[in-house]
Amino acid sequence: MADPVNLVAIVLAAGQGKRMRSGLPKVLHRLAGRPLVQHVLDTVRGLGASDTLVVVGYGADRVRAETDADVRWVLQDEQLGTGHAVAQALPFVDENAITLVLYGDVPLISASTLSACAAAAGDGALAVVTAEVDDPAELGRIRRSAAGEIEAIVEFSDASPEERTIREINTGIMALRAGELKELLAEVEPANSQGEYYLTDVVSQAVARGIPVAGVRVSDPDEARGVNDRVELAALERIYQRREARRLLLGGAGMADPERVEIRGEVTAGEDCFIDINVVLAGRVKLGAGVRLGAGVVIEDSVLGDGVEVEPHTVVQGAKVAAGCRLGPFARIRPGTELGEDVRIGNFVETKKARLGRGTKASHLAYLGDAELGEECNVGAGTVTCNYDGENKHRTEVGDDVFLGTNSSLVAPLEVESGAFIAAGSTITAKVERGELAVERSKQRNIKGWTRPGRRKGKE
Repeated sequence: MADPVNLVAIVLAAGQGKRMRSGLPKVLHRLAGRPLVQHVLDTVRGLGASDTLVVVGYGADRVRAETDADVRWVLQDEQLGTGHAVAQALPFVDENAITLVLYGDVPLISASTLSACAAAAGDGALAVVTAEVDDPAELGRIRRSAAGEIEAIVEFSDASPEERTIREINTGIMALRAGELKELLAEVEPANSQGEYYLTDVVSQAVARGIPVAGVRVSDPDEARGVNDRVELAALERIYQRREARRLLLGGAGMADPERVEIRGEVTAGEDCFIDINVVLAGRVKLGAGVRLGAGVVIEDSVLGDGVEVEPHTVVQGAKVAAGCRLGPFARIRPGTELGEDVRIGNFVETKKARLGRGTKASHLAYLGDAELGEECNVGAGTVTCNYDGENKHRTEVGDDVFLGTNSSLVAPLEVESGAFIAAGSTITAKVERGELAVERSKQRNIKGWTRPGRRKGKE
């Protein structure tokens, strides 16, 4: 087994990906909401390697900016093939380190496969990850000797008709001691139809030197699938989503249709959750036991307690929702919201940086921003916390058991103490003491004999 302290990963992420037909570097196209290369780096992080080098080229600045990882960046100014890319990184690697080479556009590769590859290299072999697939398409073929030993990897463009019938393919992932890899790469020549330095040529070089070549075959061919165009990216998205849906189902959650649930982050769900169709779960999401998510719900970076019900077409982002709450339909819970137990947020209610105490209800058509409401408050339709003065945001503080009448405007900064009552249609600008009734309305005038304006000629 390779010692993680002596394991260095090199991730190749320099290509443009012309078949994607996009100005975006290929490795930044998204799978389940994250860049392809981010999936790879997250998996590598779990191996505990002492160092990770990412070779970038096309769109290098953008790849650096949009990748969340503690890595060393290596620039490949001119893209002359995979062998050339690895050669740019090797000067920064200790010659005795086990070097694991992998690709930024193979996002589903598993940590167990990478560990097995590194372990084989630690035993002195050139380890090559392979997969047996039904349709090898234009991938490089693994050519074996009559004795079954790997003797070469043949790129599709250079393969004979007989070699193209081989179903065992090269994933591109390999591992070897850095010093030996450097020596082998020095012997590689661009003697191929592409005029590039192929990393795969080190296999035949290793065979010639008597270095054993160990094939590490993936248990699931899907984990070795790369992305060359948008069709392949879409296919990987389905594979990923089915895996994640299966994981949640086996954990005790229910789904109306696993094919119509999108999981784009780290999601956990308690027993007896139910997820309806077209739900999107993004970022870090934790669902308690018995949570029910209606059709079209979006939950992002949020924690929902036991028994929470989120009705259709509600968006919850960056929120903490305690047990027994009921949200929606068509509600928007924005970042910084914290809801106590049994809070009711109804249709077309929006909250932002708002804390609502246990049992408080805002059943419809309200905006609660930069506000704190105590327990058992009632928020009438049309209530607005006026938190922005054009330059700065201000908070509204509301105590327990407060009644906010329909169409109330609370102009912050403002305090409304417990037990207060705000009459409907009031604009409140000053503190309301405990138990007081606050009324702010202009006097109504009824004008007798008033005549409705007549329609002008020529106007419809």
